[in-house]
Amino acid sequence: MDERKQTELSPPPVGGASLLVVFAVLCLTVFALLSLSTVRANGRLSETSARAVADYYAADVKAQEILARLRAGEEPEGVEWDGLGELSASYSCPISDQQELRVEVRFPDALDLENYEIVCWKAVPVGQWEADDELDVWDGDSTLF
Repeated sequence: MDERKQTELSPPPVGGASLLVVFAVLCLTVFALLSLSTVRANGRLSETSARAVADYYAADVKAQEILARLRAGEEPEGVEWDGLGELSASYSCPISDQQELRVEVRFPDALDLENYEIVCWKAVPVGQWEADDELDVWDGDSTLF
């Protein structure tokens, strides 16, 4: 009877297969969490990219409207004219806090505004660029350590 009692109370053996299953579940959990964080980061990046594209095209539409008004003979606000040589107009439309769309249009004949040439139509950064000259480089002096 003592032998039967001993076998009934002994714990089940934990073998290599059980440890392998626990390790596999742990690895899959870590990979799932890494995948989730990657998906969230990609979602934020795609939203930022979509917002940037929408802002650019909104500025592009506004620039096209100003060009259409120029070709119709109007003088929209914010347009700078240069009449030296050929007649040219330049203006800008804000894209974001950091960028604007700059446009320059040349009219070879000041009397024919339907004939025009786009000289510049590009997004440029706005604001003053400041260089970061603070670079801590080891000067070779070992007494600091």
